[in-house]
Amino acid sequence: MRILVTNDDGIHSDGLDVCAEIGKALSDDVWVVAPEFDQSGVSHSLSLNDPLRLRAIGERRFAVKGTPTDCVIMGSMHLLKERRPNLVLSGVNRGRNTGEDVIYSGTVAGAVEGTILGIPSVALSQSYNSRSDQPPYWETAIRFGPDIIRRVLGAKMPHNVLININFPNCMPNEVRGIAVASQGRHHQERLRVDQRNDGRGNAYYWIAYVPNRSHRGDEGTDVAALSENRIAVTPLRLDMTDGPFMDKLAELFSDA
Repeated sequence: MRILVTNDDGIHSDGLDVCAEIGKALSDDVWVVAPEFDQSGVSHSLSLNDPLRLRAIGERRFAVKGTPTDCVIMGSMHLLKERRPNLVLSGVNRGRNTGEDVIYSGTVAGAVEGTILGIPSVALSQSYNSRSDQPPYWETAIRFGPDIIRRVLGAKMPHNVLININFPNCMPNEVRGIAVASQGRHHQERLRVDQRNDGRGNAYYWIAYVPNRSHRGDEGTDVAALSENRIAVTPLRLDMTDGPFMDKLAELFSDA
């Protein structure tokens, strides 16, 4: 099995090495193609107005001056075009990708692009407290990631479906199981605009995350699973059509 590994935290991030380690537990044919620089929050952006630069970092390891989406395209359609990957692993992200985070996430977008290209794809994220000195518990992702992926692949993933896996912020022996969960909501404002002034008194702005994680999530969701120290496994579809409301709209415009 040929595996393509990417992420959105950049080619030199710890989580990328963790993802490659997970890949090597599944296959000895693992290729890493990741952004040259941190691309967190870029979602599914695609570079159309700038050229892509590809740089070899090591054996089967490449950096692309672009987004996670660019990396999956370059990896599968250029570097490995003679024999495309059988699996895309995107991550392991430094921080959770649950609820609304999925919309912004470059990590999830890497798996989305793999799915668009017809390759079974999995996004992986490790929850951690960014406001503390405790680094992410990468060993939790390493301990549980390979077996979860094996099981998912054994179930023959449906076409146009990707898997989003979130590991809780705890040691492996503190994990309380695996929850197959829906995508939840955080039910709070997640972002703020931070205004500052430069040395000449001119205003500039940062879009920043609000650190409050007090909401434990609705039952059965990925947000709730992490609050209970459970691994959240969530299938996501490329088709974002809302069927029930589409039926209502069809009735509304039936005479048009």
